[in-house]
Amino acid sequence: MRSFTRILSSELLKMSKSRLWLILIVSPILACLIGLFANLPKGQLAWPMLIAAMVMLHGLLILPIITGVISSSICRYEHNGGGWKQLLTMPVSRTSVYFAKLSIVAGLLAFCQLLMLGAFLIAGAFHGILGDIPWATLATSLIGGWVACLPLATLQLGVSLGWASFAAPLALNVSLTIPNMLIVNSATYAPFYPWAQPLLAMMPTGQREFGAFNLPLESLMITVVGSLIVFMLVGLISFQRREI
Repeated sequence: MRSFTRILSSELLKMSKSRLWLILIVSPILACLIGLFANLPKGQLAWPMLIAAMVMLHGLLILPIITGVISSSICRYEHNGGGWKQLLTMPVSRTSVYFAKLSIVAGLLAFCQLLMLGAFLIAGAFHGILGDIPWATLATSLIGGWVACLPLATLQLGVSLGWASFAAPLALNVSLTIPNMLIVNSATYAPFYPWAQPLLAMMPTGQREFGAFNLPLESLMITVVGSLIVFMLVGLISFQRREI
């Protein structure tokens, strides 16, 4: 536990010196602009349609890409100048290093989702619908999207730990994110595709009218948690056996 805390503090210090937080505000800003210009009906459908409009770009493209950028960036320092040898000669376990890095990625993604909450509230205020904020729906969408990002983050972290190149894992992530525009229409493949899961989890109930959007959130979360466990075990075992 002490080694995990030490590594986590070190990772936080490195992240505080970077400008990675600038990437985290891009998607909430774009989503907020989409929300401001959304054409909403009156009544109870206003909030679900606003959320659906704002999470479409966020969950479909930008959030998966941000996940890849963060996962690649968290390993960039160690890949430069023999950083891995320097780190792993310290009295810390590889398990602590792995989970410390994964914790930082998860924390940054949670912060991005928190910024999305602010974007929802700003857009809701602009449309004059703050009087009846569906907090449960917002929480389900934001927390569900965050949880659905974790298998992808774990998968991307495993790739980034193994590849010294910063650009290669990022290019792979982008190339696998773009097909989301087609895959989310498939009820067969989308629930099992890590890059599509964030959007499926963030789409509010009642707006799931086609393809994989008809899948109940509970069933999707079972798939997400199962994928997370598998990717985490494979990534951790691979990192422990890797020669530095």
